Amino acid sequence: MPKKLALLFMLFGLTRYAGAQQLHARWDELTASDWSQALKLSDSVCILPIGVLEKHGPHAPIGTDLIRAREYAARVVKKEYAVVFPDYFYGQINEARHQPGAFALPERVAWDLLEATCDEIARNGFKKILIINTHGGNWDFMHYFMQTRLEKRRNYAVYLYQPRTGDPEFEKQFAKLSKGDLSKGDHAGEMETSEVLYVRPDLVQMERTKSESGAMQPRLTLKNTYTPIWWYAGYPNHYDGDASKSNTALGKLEVDNVVKDISEVLRGIKAERQTLKLQEEFFDRVNAEQK
Repeated sequence: MPKKLALLFMLFGLTRYAGAQQLHARWDELTASDWSQALKLSDSVCILPIGVLEKHGPHAPIGTDLIRAREYAARVVKKEYAVVFPDYFYGQINEARHQPGAFALPERVAWDLLEATCDEIARNGFKKILIINTHGGNWDFMHYFMQTRLEKRRNYAVYLYQPRTGDPEFEKQFAKLSKGDLSKGDHAGEMETSEVLYVRPDLVQMERTKSESGAMQPRLTLKNTYTPIWWYAGYPNHYDGDASKSNTALGKLEVDNVVKDISEVLRGIKAERQTLKLQEEFFDRVNAEQK
């Protein structure tokens, strides 16, 4: 490539980056007159960060999942511009209804609200929606929601971020910083609490981490069977793990790793053109079969 042409491309990239840095990323902080520019700079990609409101042990904030999702998105768009939808906490959290502060909507409302939200995001010009989910109790709900996007033709695509695993370098650093046993799970335990301790230390009450037990209680002996009461049976305190071992270094490592991963995912989504084309091809064939 000639040097002059390469320089032009570089200047174009820098101009786009500078423009993105000057433009707010949060949907609710943009002005209507900046909307077309935001669509252009984002390549019509909107991030939908999803958490829930639920107890996180006796020490961490009820909005822990929401705080993490919000923080991931805010840091990601500093690396790769996209518009971020306002805080969304209308997920599946029936298993926490026995605890104060849980916000659990009826199943049909939660489903219809997520579908209507995606439709409304698309009506405002976005062709791609990236969901960042931080609540473990949402995963089955999210995966089924994603599968049903093939129920009818839509002029936009939805993507669900899947956390990466198996990074040897990350796992090596993680092992050095982790002081507990995370192999059994973590809800308001060492890892999750470490993240909030890193991004919002003012909200974590570390002196309360031992005031309730986060140990699993073997109150069900069923094998090869699923029952929705499984979580309550094992963790009636809605606390899994030992948060007393949390530390900001571990939280920083985890947050930085997730943000790096999502940034790469976002760049890939912005660049790819096949998903929407394949959706159209799929529904053309569905319609042809129905004739």
